[in-house]
Amino acid sequence: MIDLWSEIVYIFQRMTWLSVLDLFLVAAVVFAVLVLLRDTQVMVLLRGVIFIIIFLALVTSLINLPAFSWLVNTIVPALLFAIPVIFAPEIRRGLEKLGRAGSGKLLVRRQTESQTKVMENTIRAIVTAASRLSAREHGALIVIQRADSLEEYVRTGVRLNASVTPELLLQIFYPNTPLHDGAVIIANNQIVAGACVMPLSASGILTRSPDRQMGLRHRAALGTSEATDAITVVVSEETGSISIAHNGRMIRRLDSERLENILLAFYQPREPIPFQLKPLDWLNKLFPQRKGED
Repeated sequence: MIDLWSEIVYIFQRMTWLSVLDLFLVAAVVFAVLVLLRDTQVMVLLRGVIFIIIFLALVTSLINLPAFSWLVNTIVPALLFAIPVIFAPEIRRGLEKLGRAGSGKLLVRRQTESQTKVMENTIRAIVTAASRLSAREHGALIVIQRADSLEEYVRTGVRLNASVTPELLLQIFYPNTPLHDGAVIIANNQIVAGACVMPLSASGILTRSPDRQMGLRHRAALGTSEATDAITVVVSEETGSISIAHNGRMIRRLDSERLENILLAFYQPREPIPFQLKPLDWLNKLFPQRKGED
């Protein structure tokens, strides 16, 4: 124990600013990995792996066990190859999130007044349908496409290419109809397909929720929001409650007014950033001069 403390003191004495920067970068990478794996079931496995590694490191450093130390030194490198296999879904999901974040569009396409009106009508049709389905306790899963393409999920269902109306959504999700068991995908203000198979969530959020009645629709809604940037609206078949999922998070027990406000907030038109302006004009538009100033 005294030798271990002496080594720790010796390490701190030799530390420089470059060493501190090196440790900071390593800590930042570890923190980023933990953030990507947050709220997933693999966190339990990761805690166990970290505990075992720390325990083995302490045992081999404090006690002279040559055979056991050889075994540990032989097994640990193999774990580095096993980690990508064990954590493959989480690594893929994290890289997809990183890719979507890196491909953010600086210029937001200006929506015309007619396009804005069509989008508002689509949102109102979805809200009306969700409200009626909730009152009747008919389960539903509605996926609204944003930037990420949902074509791979569209191919799993039945193509419709129909206008978005409350009546059509009510008919699709009526119990025991051919298209009710699956998701409806809406893109470009059209119902592109019905009875689509969506990815299930690998997160532990629903498992830890006090409401245990959430089934496959909620898991598919959350899984879709984890794999894409789409917005999913889900109506519970058991309770009739309306929920919305986006970016791996779910807001539950929404009424029609809150649902409409949230959807409108996602799809409200935005002004593009004026990169085409001259630098001085751009600054003047961002920081307009007050009256009376030169």
